[in-house]
Amino acid sequence: MAPKQEHVSASDVVGIGSYTAPEAARLLKTSPVNVNRWLRGYSYRRSGERRLMPPLWTTQHADVVDHLEIGFRDLIELRFVTAFVDAGLGLLAIRNCLEYARECAKDERPFSTRRFQTDGRTIFLESMERAGEPKLLDLKKRQYVFKQVIEGTFKDLDIEDDAVARWRPFNGKQSIVIDPGRAFGQPIASQFGVPTVALAEAVEAEGSIEDVVRLFDVPAGVVRDAVQFEDGLKRAA
Repeated sequence: MAPKQEHVSASDVVGIGSYTAPEAARLLKTSPVNVNRWLRGYSYRRSGERRLMPPLWTTQHADVVDHLEIGFRDLIELRFVTAFVDAGLGLLAIRNCLEYARECAKDERPFSTRRFQTDGRTIFLESMERAGEPKLLDLKKRQYVFKQVIEGTFKDLDIEDDAVARWRPFNGKQSIVIDPGRAFGQPIASQFGVPTVALAEAVEAEGSIEDVVRLFDVPAGVVRDAVQFEDGLKRAA
């Protein structure tokens, strides 16, 4: 048996990013339990029989076996899963869509592709039809919901080489970015590289934005955005 790997090395996360379940849950404003269930699988009992549900996909850091560690593309895929669940879509329908979308996009993580940005609504509806789901009376409403979720989620994502490359998580503003090629994918002030959590904690410690501006040589507007972003994550926890 291969030895357990406790941590991801720096060389393994450059350009990929690295997040534990609690870190991913914090950014996605969901629970670590959801992240673990979706990407580690789970079991349940029905009619006295124990049934297993496999993970939605294999993570980018599948070699880490003692805990769940995911990459940036995994994080963005989970963001879509969270958005669809919040919109009332069942996990089975999401699983069916993932399988069909992989065929269409020719990518293991299809939600975070340019193909899904352009054809996501069609892919979802075709996957429902292929899975034999009953025609619903509110089909037009469902199409509208799919369209709104897909367009809204892609609004603050940057795509390069047919896949999502960056996420601008603070209302789509350019001041804060999550980029797997920088700071291991942690949220940072985009032009300055300082982690948003460091700026927010410094404001709390120093007592004013002005002191942090002098300390980090970062504009006040960027520090303010970092504080508001981190406060939003805390409120959602």
